[in-house]
Amino acid sequence: MEVRIGVTYSAKELSVDMGDTAALDAVKSDVEAALTGSAPVLWLIDKRGRVVGIAAEKLAYVELDPTGDDRRVGFGIS
Repeated sequence: MEVRIGVTYSAKELSVDMGDTAALDAVKSDVEAALTGSAPVLWLIDKRGRVVGIAAEKLAYVELDPTGDDRRVGFGIS
């Protein structure tokens, strides 16, 4: 699963590849907890075991892609 996060006052988005083992419902509940204020930081663990923390007050949007399909940009033939 890939999680893309928009951060306020930043033109770039943060992309975290959670791997195939991440449960969609668990990530959704973590995001909801951060947005409702019960968790001040959204903590995610990527497929390599690295821990990423985003301050909940800086979240602009969160996009969950459960299939983790690559987004293709450019002029190549797929």
